[in-house]
Amino acid sequence: MISGGLTLLHEMKNLLPPSEQKIADYILSNPEIAVRMTVSELAEKSYTSTAAVTRLCKSLNIDGFQDLKLRVNGDLIQGGKTQSRDIEPNEPVGKTIEKVTTLAMEALRETAELLSNNELTKAVEAILECRSVHFFGVGASAICAMDAQQKFLRINKPSTAFTDIHMGATIVANAGPEDVVVGISFSGETVEVVRIMELAKEKGVKTISLTKYGLSTISNIADISLTTSPTKEANFRSGATSSRLAQLHVMDILFMSVASRQYNKTIEYLDNTRKAIYEMQESVVKKKKK
Repeated sequence: MISGGLTLLHEMKNLLPPSEQKIADYILSNPEIAVRMTVSELAEKSYTSTAAVTRLCKSLNIDGFQDLKLRVNGDLIQGGKTQSRDIEPNEPVGKTIEKVTTLAMEALRETAELLSNNELTKAVEAILECRSVHFFGVGASAICAMDAQQKFLRINKPSTAFTDIHMGATIVANAGPEDVVVGISFSGETVEVVRIMELAKEKGVKTISLTKYGLSTISNIADISLTTSPTKEANFRSGATSSRLAQLHVMDILFMSVASRQYNKTIEYLDNTRKAIYEMQESVVKKKKK
């Protein structure tokens, strides 16, 4: 079921022109009514125009008002967003399992709904055509960078993952138009990632960002923008759970999309890496037995 309309409106509202803000405010305040309206009726109720409704849909990067209504209606059917609650003192483990799992599933579902097919296709093309790809993230985002490097190396795509800005600057300084730099930051404002992306742009390197949905410094710098759910983490978990899973989810999707485009080669590369790892493990076991 398609959804995510209320999230789109909430995250983008303050970035919209005044007339589009009025429409967003009306829908957010009256979602059950808005999903049954025509464009003309919504324009009248929000004291705007049909052209403003059309512009709002373009600003949200969706396929018209009908698409927006379907997304909002999906939110209503699902009963809205689950409250992001922290764990409690001495909480039963069953309750913790339920909370963490529910929030993780929500983040993955919302990420899938907000990820742009067009931007993802551009990212796939860029990686297929590039000489090498360099992933950069700090903190929890560094985990995503390292996971992505491991995946792409297995299919013979030269890759690096770096979390130190000095090492990152060294790598990017020697990169060129035939390379790709991927900047990973949930907020889209991480200072180190911003600087690496700026340096990559100065060097003429193609850039891909992975940030939460919505405008940010990093997504504005990037040539291609991939996004995750903007759902904020509970304070106790401090951005290290659902957002990390969402980032890994997008990288899995990107990897699988690249693999699909070079399917036969991918199978060959994966077979080769499995064989090499197996033979190495066998060799280690034999040495231990001696």
